[in-house]
Amino acid sequence: MKRSSIKDIARIAGVSVATVSYVLNRKEGQRISEETKKKIFEVAETINYVPNRNARSLKNNKSKLLGLIVADISNDFYSNIARKLEDKALQLGYSLIIGSSDENAAKFEKLIELFSQQQVDGMIVAPVVGSERSLMKLIEKNYPVVTIDRYLKGISLPGVILNNREIAESTTDLLLKRAFDQIIYIGYDTKLEHLLDRQKGFESSISEFRDDVLTKNILVGIENIMEEIQAKLRDALGKKPKNTALYFSSNKLAVAGLAYLIKNNIKVPQDVSVLAFDETEAYQLFPTEVSYIKQPLEEMADEAITILDSLIDQYSRTAKKITLSASLILRNSIK
Repeated sequence: MKRSSIKDIARIAGVSVATVSYVLNRKEGQRISEETKKKIFEVAETINYVPNRNARSLKNNKSKLLGLIVADISNDFYSNIARKLEDKALQLGYSLIIGSSDENAAKFEKLIELFSQQQVDGMIVAPVVGSERSLMKLIEKNYPVVTIDRYLKGISLPGVILNNREIAESTTDLLLKRAFDQIIYIGYDTKLEHLLDRQKGFESSISEFRDDVLTKNILVGIENIMEEIQAKLRDALGKKPKNTALYFSSNKLAVAGLAYLIKNNIKVPQDVSVLAFDETEAYQLFPTEVSYIKQPLEEMADEAITILDSLIDQYSRTAKKITLSASLILRNSIK
């Protein structure tokens, strides 16, 4: 299949090849109308124009490096999506360098500075609480950056996020229909919007449910998760819980909770049912298959790299925020 070229764009748009080159490469000093620029970008996107990366790299002094900042590389979600991002980047001729902020705003900022020194062509980042200033600096420099998994209020950046609130509402509805006597939501005491969306989805479904059902929120910090979860579950469940559902809002919380259940000989799903947000290989160690909300990692990686690539090469001016849908994988852990 023949590759689309700037000659094709010039022919369809009815302008010179030089004009197309000036527009796609954002060269200054040329008197080209906004209408013509818009037409050229629209044609480029319509015919799926992809620049010759080797030639552009030499001509534009590109590093062909991308930076990825995740919140916690030890988490299965981030390690898995990092691998998929790396694979997708390699397909487009980029190499990926990865840093983990460990939910620390100061470390997040240092990683951005480090990647800038490495002259990466663009960055994919999972923002942390307090990272607004670092992101605003990138925005002010018109630096190609895309967020993944997370977003921050007041920061306008293209990104790929999940329908956290919607999937939380639908899974909570499922639990409500199972007629549990008690449903306990286990989440984080946090300011991260995507996690708050999960909590809001749970609370929204509960508030609209007509029948009486005992519900409880258990919120923990990001430090000492195992200790906090086990202490709070001990208070909430007692020694012999019955007809109770536990809804964990992340895989790390779920692993800590499952460890407590095993330690205290609490059976799943006979005593309690379990539903977790996101998967992890650690679930395989649990005697009962765990029901979980599956995130579309492959699609998230594809969209993030595609958006960032278009921003770097500047053949697309569309800065999109894409919301993808998660799916519920039902296993034996829900009665």
